[in-house]
Amino acid sequence: MDKRLAKRHKRQVSRAKERIKLSEPDLRTPEQIKAAREASRATMGHASDANVGKATPSFRSGKAPGTGSAAKTDA
Repeated sequence: MDKRLAKRHKRQVSRAKERIKLSEPDLRTPEQIKAAREASRATMGHASDANVGKATPSFRSGKAPGTGSAAKTDA
């Protein structure tokens, strides 16, 4: 049993080594990298500010949607 498991493990390790993907180096200049970071930060900041009010419904309004009850709308 140990021999079979050892062979299986060896096979899995060798296949995993074949599948390794090496990432490509970033060829941008430091100025380009800094500009890209600033641009992404600016985009994220505007998007989060614009969606703050729209993300959650307001439960503090006087009327509850869909109730239609005269007693609750007068209060």
